[in-house]
Amino acid sequence: MPRFRLLPTSAQEVVMMEHCAHARFVWNLAVEQHLHWRPGRRSAPNYLEQAHQLTEARRAFDWLRAGSVTVQQQALRDFHQALSYFLGGTHQRPTWRKARVHEGFRQVGVKPEHIARLNRRFGHVWVPKVGWVKFRRSRAVPHGIRSYRITRDGIGRWHIAFAAIPKPVEPPDNGATVGVDRGIVVSAALSTGELLKCPELTLKEAERVVRQQRRLARAKPGSNRRKRVVRSIARLKTRSKDRRTDWVEKTTTDLARRFDKISVERLNVRAMTRSARGTSDTPGRNVRAKAGLNRRILTAGWGALLTRLKHKAAGRVIEVDAAYSSQQCSVCGHIAAESRESQARFRCVACGHTGHADLNAARNIDNRGRTTLAARGALQPQGGALNREPQPAPPSTALASYGLESPPSGREDVKSGPPPGCRTTRRAAPAARSSSPGTG
Repeated sequence: MPRFRLLPTSAQEVVMMEHCAHARFVWNLAVEQHLHWRPGRRSAPNYLEQAHQLTEARRAFDWLRAGSVTVQQQALRDFHQALSYFLGGTHQRPTWRKARVHEGFRQVGVKPEHIARLNRRFGHVWVPKVGWVKFRRSRAVPHGIRSYRITRDGIGRWHIAFAAIPKPVEPPDNGATVGVDRGIVVSAALSTGELLKCPELTLKEAERVVRQQRRLARAKPGSNRRKRVVRSIARLKTRSKDRRTDWVEKTTTDLARRFDKISVERLNVRAMTRSARGTSDTPGRNVRAKAGLNRRILTAGWGALLTRLKHKAAGRVIEVDAAYSSQQCSVCGHIAAESRESQARFRCVACGHTGHADLNAARNIDNRGRTTLAARGALQPQGGALNREPQPAPPSTALASYGLESPPSGREDVKSGPPPGCRTTRRAAPAARSSSPGTG
């Protein structure tokens, strides 16, 4: 969804914070009701029941009635949508929302006159109970907007995201393919020879985060000093997140514009970044080292890179098996763990090929993606694939049963056969061999 920077005044910010509090309150009540459900009990209330309960609560409490009913109802709809994702097995169970962490609300029923352009740089949008709020018009606003979501990040910045699915990036139609190997030292290595690095905090900024975290451990809970330290850490963490998001957006757009097919290794990032802490009965080993590795993986933006590639290059992203891609030689195909001499150096023990290890893995991923495409029937020359084994032509009696004539000699024999939907059998082949001279 296209997101824009929102610029509310101080008075407008107070009302918008109340909207966020009401939406969070309604969401948490819905979570609490569903947490009480156990097998054998009466089913938890659905959206209609909770909507009736919300009407009664607004009638009973003046502070809730003073808020926007649309904001509160949409919080219920968001909860039930999240619950359906959980029951479908695609997402985790909806959990509690916390103040200063989950600040936002959704508005529906937006009409064209609720969004207006002020000048080349700014526009304004109508927010219930708030009025016209200015936003930075960094790009064109999509047409046909019916809803939007307003959020507030950890350092107090407001954003508005209009509900519109952007169109995928147009493919170049040049037949070019690329393999992408995701790593830690090199965030993304391309089979074309490019090494891309996701920007992180500088050395001084990282040291400052450590110092501020030590100050936070010594600060008294609830003190003004603790609040200042928390804001300082949040600013640095948000700066790192903004840099990572900017890099992911620019990198994925560039890949979608340059290549027709993009091959990426299939990785379970959630399982790879799971904590190694273990339990009290079976504690884990090397927990601190694993936590550091998890942070490096998340900082490299592995998941965001693949997600945005699928959005911008819809139908053109291929996930291939990542097994032994870093130990296989991209020239001769030999697999040996000894070929990976270090993080950056690869030397094949069979053919002697040397090169950057991440680039070698990216070329293997590209080769596997090409193999997958060839198996699916893509990227084939005119008249069919050349790497397919020749198939024997069906006997003339079989062709006659389909109402066809015998095909001419040549490459067309390879593609001859019954029409789609017909089943063939090879039971006649053994009989033909047994009746030939010289067989026992």
